[in-house]
Amino acid sequence: MWLAQTNAIGLRATAGRYGGTYAHRDIAFEFGMWISPEFKIYLIKEFQRLKDAENDRLRLEWNLQRTLAKINYRIHTDAIKETLLPAAVTRPQAAAVYANEADLLNVALFGKTAKEWREANPDAEGNIRDHATIEQLVVLSNMESLNAVLVRQALPQAERLLRLNQIAISQMRSLLVSSTMKNLK
Repeated sequence: MWLAQTNAIGLRATAGRYGGTYAHRDIAFEFGMWISPEFKIYLIKEFQRLKDAENDRLRLEWNLQRTLAKINYRIHTDAIKETLLPAAVTRPQAAAVYANEADLLNVALFGKTAKEWREANPDAEGNIRDHATIEQLVVLSNMESLNAVLVRQALPQAERLLRLNQIAISQMRSLLVSSTMKNLK
C-alpha cells in the first residue's frame, strides 16, 4: 500500500515464494543504521577509511609532482652554474643568482616572487611551490627544463621571462581542461 500511495521507486516489495522487500542501498543503509548501532559505527568507520585512502592517494600524486619539480630544478641549477655564474664567486653570491632564477620561474608561473608570496601569506607554512596545484607543478617542472635550455642559449633574463610566461599560460590552459588532470583530483 505504501508503495502505491507514494509512488516509491527506491523500495520494491514482492509477494510469493521468492518475494521479499528490496531497497535502494541508501535506504538499506539507513534502515541498517536504525536497527543496529554497530552497523552504523562500522559504516562511518569504513567511510572514513575510504576517504583517508583517497586523500593519501591524492597527497602521493601531489608529492610525486613536487618531487619531479625538485629533480628538474637540478637541471635548472646546473645550467645556471655552467652559464651564468662566473668562475670565482662566494656562496652568498651564487645563492643570490640561483634565487633570482627561481624567482624568474615564480614570476612567470605565479605572477609573483617568493618574497612577495611570503609577505602576502605570512601564516602559511612552506613556500609558494609547496602550495602549488598539481597543474602548476607540472608546468613548473617543464619550465625548469626549458629555462635551462634558454640559459644555455644565453638569452637575456627579460626575454626568458616573457617566453616562459607565455609557455606557462599556454600549458596551464591545456592542463586545466585536460580530462587526465581532472581524473587526478
